[in-house]
Amino acid sequence: MIHDVVIVGSGPAGYTAAIYAARAQLKPIILGGSVTAGGALMNTTEVENYPGFVDGIMGPDLMTQMQEQAERLGAELRYEDVVSLDLTGDIKRITTDDEVYEARTVIMSTGSEYRKLGIEHEDRLSGHGVSYCATCDGFFFKDQPIVVVGGGDSAMEEATYLTRFGSSVTVVHRRDQLRASAAMAERAKNDPKITFAWNSTVTALHGDSALESVTLTDTVTGEQRQIPAAGLFVAVGQIPRSELVRGVLDVDEAGYIRVESPSQRTNVPGVFACGDVTDPTYQQAVTAAGSGCRAALDAQEYLASLSA
Repeated sequence: MIHDVVIVGSGPAGYTAAIYAARAQLKPIILGGSVTAGGALMNTTEVENYPGFVDGIMGPDLMTQMQEQAERLGAELRYEDVVSLDLTGDIKRITTDDEVYEARTVIMSTGSEYRKLGIEHEDRLSGHGVSYCATCDGFFFKDQPIVVVGGGDSAMEEATYLTRFGSSVTVVHRRDQLRASAAMAERAKNDPKITFAWNSTVTALHGDSALESVTLTDTVTGEQRQIPAAGLFVAVGQIPRSELVRGVLDVDEAGYIRVESPSQRTNVPGVFACGDVTDPTYQQAVTAAGSGCRAALDAQEYLASLSA
């Protein structure tokens, strides 16, 4: 069977693309991954800035509602991991662990993944004190000292959330002011449990079977100090998940898929991309959803041109 639209990935962009494609009677297939579909918002807490939710909504709840909306309209979500893509020719082939899908159009919505610090023992202590998801692991550090690395909205959200569990939360930022929005920054600064280590980076992790402390290095003076930390939460940005298409689709220096703005067309006819994998700047749920809308409309227009 040759599908009209196969969407690789989910999240706000993929689900929105599916909603629009389904309403156009294109019967899209969403390949959302074998573990958890829904993208990065499945690991967030309260989302206050997505339009339409006066009192906010939990990230997983928002994704569940988007998924159910897409399915109600005729999209089909399959929990499969894509292992390879052949995007050449009029019919694209998408290979998963279980099946090979053929499609006239493909929409890439693979999102991004957590950026690591890249220091010694980070991988060894991952899951043993080092984490990249506060909502996943915060509970394990009840009444213990916690360190959060980062200065953006995600870091402030993580730090504020972790005050529910930790005895203290230290935010480590390499500069002397935050990149976070004013609202998120003020919330963190006004929290009595949160302190800031300005102009600092985490340069060493200590602990045998689990994390016990971290070394901070001052970016101005070079001075080092060691502080206790049972939990280290890393929130220093994202890496686009474009490894499946590099060498086929044009990507920028950081690996983000290039699209022909204001459309979501890539350099390969019939292939479109949307969401965080195309966006090094905004990376918001609402902008991802908007790009998913555009990708579906672009795919619809492309399919119409094939039968013209």
